[in-house]
Amino acid sequence: MTALDAVPWPRVPTPAAAVVVPLGSTEQHGHHLPFDTDTAVAAALAQRLVAARPEFVLAPALAYGASGEHEGFPGTLSVGCEALELVLVELGRSASRWASRFLVVNGHGGNLQPLDAAVRRLRSEGRDAAYWMPQLPEGDAHAGRTETSLMLALRPAAVCSDAAVAGPTTPLCDLLPSIQAANVATVSPSGVLGDPAGASAEEGRALLAELLADLCGAVDRWLAGTASEEA
Repeated sequence: MTALDAVPWPRVPTPAAAVVVPLGSTEQHGHHLPFDTDTAVAAALAQRLVAARPEFVLAPALAYGASGEHEGFPGTLSVGCEALELVLVELGRSASRWASRFLVVNGHGGNLQPLDAAVRRLRSEGRDAAYWMPQLPEGDAHAGRTETSLMLALRPAAVCSDAAVAGPTTPLCDLLPSIQAANVATVSPSGVLGDPAGASAEEGRALLAELLADLCGAVDRWLAGTASEEA
């Protein structure tokens, strides 16, 4: 596997088939999960993808995203939508100098708008760019059972299970107006949207396998030319 944080430049294939950039965030994840939860999940999936496709190159993760909705909690660091879009466009342009394709594996929902805009702009410039984001219809929104299980599978030592508390389990679509008008703290003092109870490493491993299968399928469609901006 070619990872840019582990090899010197002569070992980078030129042209590389694709550069894969994990995109996450640095934002609160309740009382029990670390700030890099979204980045950790995106990086783990991107690493597994590149391990299965040696013609791809793995870039270091981008750990800052558009997380303004979480700025009611200390520790959250957000670059905002405009800056994130610009960074992604410039990364895609730079990658196109030595790679045929540019793929972003996104781990944070708040990044979606600037990510979509960046990929559309890159494509309008003739660059083959795409993005993918985890979709778990049965999962909860933020720092609940889903993300807790994923982190128990990936980095159990970083999960403070004894400190976990439940947040509102109302569907995210019903909470969004209040969140967008202010921030997550207005609907959940703990920062959690969901309930971490019942999370397990076993469930996390199953979720990772499900997400990886979806990612690999999306990449197959992208390579075959049958995908939209979202791979």
